[in-house]
Amino acid sequence: MNVRRLIPAAAATALGLGALTACSSDSAATGNTDKFDVVASFYPMAFLAQQIGGDHANVISLTEPGQEPHDLELSTKQRAQLEEADAALFLKGLQPAVDEAVSQTGIKTKIDAATLTHLEDHGTGGHSHEGEEGHSEGHSEEEEHGRDPHVWLDPVKYAEIAQGVGKAFEKADPDHAADYKKNTEALVTKLNGLNSDFENGLKDTKTKVFFTNHAAFGYLAERYGLTQEAISGLDPESEPSAARVRELQQEAKADGVTTVFYETLVSGKTAKTLARDANLKTDVLDPLEGITDQSRGDDYFQVMEANLKALRTAMGAK
Repeated sequence: MNVRRLIPAAAATALGLGALTACSSDSAATGNTDKFDVVASFYPMAFLAQQIGGDHANVISLTEPGQEPHDLELSTKQRAQLEEADAALFLKGLQPAVDEAVSQTGIKTKIDAATLTHLEDHGTGGHSHEGEEGHSEGHSEEEEHGRDPHVWLDPVKYAEIAQGVGKAFEKADPDHAADYKKNTEALVTKLNGLNSDFENGLKDTKTKVFFTNHAAFGYLAERYGLTQEAISGLDPESEPSAARVRELQQEAKADGVTTVFYETLVSGKTAKTLARDANLKTDVLDPLEGITDQSRGDDYFQVMEANLKALRTAMGAK
């Protein structure tokens, strides 16, 4: 089943494993620095901007650490930051408020990550979830047409986006193009290594099925030959029907599923209830929409490695 939430300086320094110390939601200014000022929509975009921009970029994220990015509403100050920036980096279809603000701003360099790789039209996958309660009606047009935005959870697609961002930075700030190119190449090399880690780590497991709180991991599942079963389907806040819960309980037995995964930025109540009723374990699989104190790592690479470890344990990797 492939149900997903839908839509739609030196390289060594730039690629350090520390948190995005140069990235802030409200403390840094844009447009008034001597650096390349980039406003990024949420963590995966901010991480790319910081890694590629390195010492030359001043990166601001519109989404606060711990804030659910899908629910973002922009303040007047944030709109002003966008207007004053040298570049905006966003993923169209994920955050409608950002899409609208970027379209209205006069900013010269608008980088839509959704155009830098192929976003798949997944539809609602193999299960209709006809009995789900509390389904949100606030999805964007891209979401309604089945474009899954969670491309950053596939290291290969994330690397494709990184290459596009690097080229955009080179064009927008040609004085530092050589450094942007070097940083991009180093980042892509690390992402290729991460892809190899996942390929090797998940190629020999007792089961290929994993349960998640909501369907954020479709690209990851496809990349590594896994099957994602989401409890809540499109909306992480929705409640599954009783029929869906029974279906998952039966599938857990049939496919040897041991663990129900929940995430850091939304409630894990439903996942934990299913796990208790089906006598399964629970663990965290982080969709990496933001870094918080609860994250298993300080940056994208550390959290992805923690995700790999969790999947290997849950799926009985040899």
